[in-house]
Amino acid sequence: MPRGVKKQNLPEKPCLACGRPFTWRKKWEKLWHEVKFCSDRCRMDARKRKAS
Repeated sequence: MPRGVKKQNLPEKPCLACGRPFTWRKKWEKLWHEVKFCSDRCRMDARKRKAS
């Protein structure tokens, strides 16, 4: 992601667990295409549902 991009122009995706949109974060820069969940809580909830 280039420097100087305004927050309202950052890419968004829907969370697979809760469905809410979440925006790009610097720490996800190299693996944005792999990010599926908005938070650790959603990721853990999705694991629990899959195991049940």
